[in-house]
Amino acid sequence: MGIISSSIARKFAMALSGLFLVLFLAQHFTINITSTFSPETFNSWSYFMGTNFLVQAILQPVLIFGVVFHFIMGFILEYRNRNARGIKYVSFKGNRNSTWVSRNMLISGLVILAFLGLHFYDFWVPELIHKYIESNPDDAARYYPELLAKFESPVRTGLYCLAFVLLAMHLYHGFASSFQSVGFNNKYATALKKFARFYAIAIPAGFVFIALVLHFKN
Repeated sequence: MGIISSSIARKFAMALSGLFLVLFLAQHFTINITSTFSPETFNSWSYFMGTNFLVQAILQPVLIFGVVFHFIMGFILEYRNRNARGIKYVSFKGNRNSTWVSRNMLISGLVILAFLGLHFYDFWVPELIHKYIESNPDDAARYYPELLAKFESPVRTGLYCLAFVLLAMHLYHGFASSFQSVGFNNKYATALKKFARFYAIAIPAGFVFIALVLHFKN
C-alpha cells in the first residue's frame, strides 16, 4: 500500500508541476507575441519582468525549481515504470494501446530540456551578465533588438521551431493526462481535456509563428 501511495504521490506532484509550467508558458507566450506587432509593448513588458523585484526574487526562482522538479520527477517515474515491468516480453505492440508520444515522453522531455538550455543560454545568461557582471544601466529599449538578433540565423530559428513541435507533442499527452493524475474526474473532465489538447497545439504553433516572423524581419 505504501508503494502504491508513493507512486500516486509522485504522479500527483508531476502533474501539479506540469500544470504550473503550462501557466508560465501561457504568460511567456503573451509577452512574446507582442514582439510581432508592437516592439514598444514587448520592450515595456520585458523591462517590467526583468526589473520587478517580485518577479526576479520570488517568481523566477520558483519557476526554475518547477522546471527542475518536473524533469527530475519525469526521470524517476520513467525509471520506476521500466523496472516495474520486470519481464521483457518477446513481442510488445505498444502502439495498439498507446500513442508514440505517450510511450516516449522521456525522449520529448529530454529534447525540451535541451531546448530550455539553449533558451537560457540565449536570453537568461546574457541578462544576468548585463545586469550583474557588466553593471550596465537599465535600458528598456534593448529587449526587442536583442530578441530579433537571436532569430537571424535560419539554423537557430529551425531548432527553435523543431523544439516547439516536440513541445506540442509532449503537451498533447501530458497536459490532458495531468487532470486525471490530480484526480479531476467529473462532468467537466472531457471539456478540459479538449481544451488541453487545443492548448497543446495552439501555443507551440504560436511560438513557431513568432520565431518565423522575427526571422523574416531580419
